[in-house]
Amino acid sequence: MKKDNPFTLTFGKQPIEYISRYESTDRVISTFTAEHPVSQAYLIEGIRGSGKTVLMTTIANELKQKNDWVVVDLNATQDLVEDLCKRLADSCKKAPELVEAGINISFAGYGVGFNGSTQPRDEISAIEELLRVLHKKQKRVLITIDEVMQGHNMRYFASQFQIWVRKDYPIFLLMTGLYENIYAIQNDPALTFLLRTPKIHLEPLSMYQIAKQYRSIFQIGAEEARELADITKGYAFAFQALGMLYYEYRETEDLKDILEKLDDMLDDFVYKKIWETLSAQDRQIVQVMPEGEIKVGELCGKLSMTSAVFSKYRERLIKKGVICATKHGFVALALPRFSGIVQNYG
Repeated sequence: MKKDNPFTLTFGKQPIEYISRYESTDRVISTFTAEHPVSQAYLIEGIRGSGKTVLMTTIANELKQKNDWVVVDLNATQDLVEDLCKRLADSCKKAPELVEAGINISFAGYGVGFNGSTQPRDEISAIEELLRVLHKKQKRVLITIDEVMQGHNMRYFASQFQIWVRKDYPIFLLMTGLYENIYAIQNDPALTFLLRTPKIHLEPLSMYQIAKQYRSIFQIGAEEARELADITKGYAFAFQALGMLYYEYRETEDLKDILEKLDDMLDDFVYKKIWETLSAQDRQIVQVMPEGEIKVGELCGKLSMTSAVFSKYRERLIKKGVICATKHGFVALALPRFSGIVQNYG
């Protein structure tokens, strides 16, 4: 692989060639930095490879550049409250203005104190003490959690976060997740406040911006750039994968051969995992759909399914990001080259 290839397949890392989602980024940052925020949490929802983590990382990096923000990244597979306590304490130990204020922080027993006196505290007390200190220093805390899942761990953390918001602590939460996981979390009776938390559903990337970047990087004509952009269907992972392959092989291989490599990447990195999350009926629907759009009536005929029954699956597959409604009475696969690839799945 060429060393100067500007594209990447590393999930979550902001690529060199990155198409910004300006509206979503500005929406979250404007809300969180407002004097009186209308929300202290946001959920970013989307299918695998749609750019959820990259968007979250972009927002976190922008806030990290501001002196009045502390950003804490939590691991969804760990004890979230314990992890927050450790990460927040570590961040505070690195802040010169907090060290100068005589604040002592000890990981053993989660001790927090002032001017040489460190009192042992439990996790919640230690976090609240740190939040009080940060509030006095006019700092805000952003917590990021990637790929959240329903469970006791999330339930306990989210319930505690709601208490901290109620106590008016300067704490904010940004999470990413698949549709089914976000849905399960928001409909958990113990997490009603998350039901009211605003969501950002990731739409396909701008085809205009994809074509513009391809044209600039590859020094090709507008028509060729549009043809390459159309192949991706605006799917973020496909934009990076096709760009990387075209950058590497455009001088030595035909586009057909490059697209075969693209299919292998899509299959290996994302489509197998997406396929595993689909129900048997979802799979049947997807496998009879062509690469282009199809009339709902024609599709129902292929499936021997009434339109009323299909509408239930249609809605779910759209929310999952697998299909899209192109116009009234028509649907299409939202994922590029998905039709040809899933034909080989059992």
